[in-house]
Amino acid sequence: MASTDPERREEEETTAGEDEDTGAQVAPIVKLAEVAVTTGEEEEDAILDLKAKLYRFDKEANQWKERGAGTVKLLKHKETGKVRLVMRQSKTLKICANHLVLPTISVQEYAGNDKACIWHAADFSDGELKDELFCIRFGSIDNCKTFMEMVEEVAESQRKKEENKDASAAAGLLEKLSVENNKTEDEAREEVSTAAEKESEREPGKTVVDKKDEEPSKSVVIGSFSPSIS
Repeated sequence: MASTDPERREEEETTAGEDEDTGAQVAPIVKLAEVAVTTGEEEEDAILDLKAKLYRFDKEANQWKERGAGTVKLLKHKETGKVRLVMRQSKTLKICANHLVLPTISVQEYAGNDKACIWHAADFSDGELKDELFCIRFGSIDNCKTFMEMVEEVAESQRKKEENKDASAAAGLLEKLSVENNKTEDEAREEVSTAAEKESEREPGKTVVDKKDEEPSKSVVIGSFSPSIS
């Protein structure tokens, strides 16, 4: 039943007009091209991903300064097997930590806070290598322990790789020295054999020379018996 109130009727007609689909299509004024966004993590697998807040120690001010709150990751390269620590701020995605997990790294619990830990690293988050002292604080004790254990596990794995690499290099050097020694011995034997052969060849030569030396004297003797020409 239609409304008899003019104002209400006008409102109903206006609402009906707004809901009506005219079927018109409006083309966008500016067309935006799709841009592929790369993070630099495409060739890596995340073996750790935790929320945390990061601090760095300012030596000049002699105090801790916040670097940002976000996600800390341990990324393992698919080919080289190297692992790096990367942390980005949650809103801006700005990198606030970026360094390799080296065999020498040591993570220690921060005194007075069992949810935080500290470590030294050669960091590259600002575009150049800097020796930094970091402190990271997690929301729980378990996350802090997980982080410390994982970093120590990676460092231990890197140490074993370095030891195996050194052992392989040493074995290769010894093998090379052994081959060179054998080669030197073979060369020495060959030189002795060659010298012996030359010596054996030299003796018959002397006999030939001696015979040749005797031939001119015979010629002179024969010449003394030749008839004189008058």
